[in-house]
Amino acid sequence: MRESELQKLIKERLTKSGWSVIKLIQTNCNGIPDLMCIRKGTVMFLEVKTEKGIVAPLQEKRIAELNKHGVFAKVVRAVEDVDIFCYKGV
Repeated sequence: MRESELQKLIKERLTKSGWSVIKLIQTNCNGIPDLMCIRKGTVMFLEVKTEKGIVAPLQEKRIAELNKHGVFAKVVRAVEDVDIFCYKGV
């Protein structure tokens, strides 16, 4: 499966669970995760990679920076990786 297909499936799964999902295409901050997800005052950022996809050092740095500031950010590699956000009261 291509990364774009995986992103689409993840976006659909989260949207069905009440998340507003925004694909970040171009920002003034290189390495920012692919998806910004918002629900009930909670914001999270997801970097979508296929099982074999490589996370660049700059992407790892941005994820660490977001987490340091109290914003949840992580790499997801399968649709099932987001199920916890769909069924929890987050």
